Amino acid sequence: MTDQRKAIRFDLKLPVELVRAGTAPEPRIAETKNLSSNGVLFIADIPVPVGETIEYFITLPVGQAQRQVRLRCVGKVVRHESSNAMAATLERYEFVRKQLQQ
Repeated sequence: MTDQRKAIRFDLKLPVELVRAGTAPEPRIAETKNLSSNGVLFIADIPVPVGETIEYFITLPVGQAQRQVRLRCVGKVVRHESSNAMAATLERYEFVRKQLQQ
């Protein structure tokens, strides 16, 4: 079987805060399994229904600038790969920077 993905996937385990779009924030902690420019596969404790629009924040590793960098993303859940692994699109994103407390 040939892999027909449109973008290269990177195997990265990064913290994710999952929020359902259009509702009051319901933060859920998750972790990426892999991601690409088109989407993300993440593992979460509670599944989100396929087709649901979500907002999620991916926390990137901290560099020398000592700033926490997060990607604020919006997409839709497109499939479940297991009871706790879900794939979502990455339809739009923005970088959110926050100075770390010392």
